Amino acid sequence: MIATLRRSQGKLISSLFLSVGIFLLIQVIAPLVSFEVWAIGQKINSRTLVSPVKSSEQIPGVSVQDRNNFPAFISSLKRETQPNYDRFSLSIPKLKIERQDVLVDTNYLSENLAHLSGSALPGEKGNVFISGHSALSQFSVIKSVPFSKLPELKKGDQIIVETSGSEFIYEVSDFKVVDPTDLSVVEAPETQGRYISLMTCVPPGLNLKRLVVLGKMI
Repeated sequence: MIATLRRSQGKLISSLFLSVGIFLLIQVIAPLVSFEVWAIGQKINSRTLVSPVKSSEQIPGVSVQDRNNFPAFISSLKRETQPNYDRFSLSIPKLKIERQDVLVDTNYLSENLAHLSGSALPGEKGNVFISGHSALSQFSVIKSVPFSKLPELKKGDQIIVETSGSEFIYEVSDFKVVDPTDLSVVEAPETQGRYISLMTCVPPGLNLKRLVVLGKMI
């Protein structure tokens, strides 16, 4: 009787662990499959540009350096006149992102969004280049990863930047999926326009590619 009861308990525990394992596996795989479906859809609609520029492409003053097994964009660019602020706020209404702090001129991507040193400041000609971490949806509640939902954006969605009492509105115009060492995304598409680029890792929670959302000031 006791032996039978123990066998039943053992089977119950085994089944419980198996169920938990399957659940966790689904939680990890589902976002990855979802991203791949998104990427295919973007290609069909000609909305995703997979950069033809090789990873060896050089951008003066910007390089890729390994930081804890993470290929990070590092900039040595210096601006002649320093801004009178050390951060600005970023809002993306479509993703319910409101006034997220972006640290200005930093090579360190930690808990905050990071504005690449020497890239254009809000409202300037050039490319305001901002990086942020991504994570699987079930882990995004543990830490702040506002860029996890960047794949949900569509052309025409707004990106709003506020600083020193001024507001600048950019409109999403394109998407790129590139290798982690592709520096071509740092540069603006053309010299006279005012652009913003939001970069994060994809698929969510993995470090295989980079998604770059490009916006143009309106």
